[in-house]
Amino acid sequence: QVQLVESGGGLVQTGGSLRLSCAASGIIFSIYTMGWYRQAPGKQRELVAAITSGGSTNYADTVKGRFTISRDNAKNTVYLQMNSLKPEDTAVYYCNAKRSFTTVQANYWGQGTQVTVSS
Repeated sequence: QVQLVESGGGLVQTGGSLRLSCAASGIIFSIYTMGWYRQAPGKQRELVAAITSGGSTNYADTVKGRFTISRDNAKNTVYLQMNSLKPEDTAVYYCNAKRSFTTVQANYWGQGTQVTVSS
């Protein structure tokens, strides 16, 4: 059974920092592209950052220079370091694991963790 368990969310003031963690089980973590998505009230879920199995990263323009995604394959964990937080970063943040196989695409989601940035 695949599980992605996020932690590290909370309430922080503008300009503050948080580090989100996502611990994965039930998958061969090292071969998956891992991503962080977020969904604010009334908005669609959007990609925040992703890291491939080879370590390549990409970021949404709105978080470039402020957020850093990283992974520790030995711990089956992906992180999102969030600095210089803004009220518009307030959302539920979801961890995602994705991998394309020959006949199927695997796509798993965590339950989400709330991040609230106060002004």
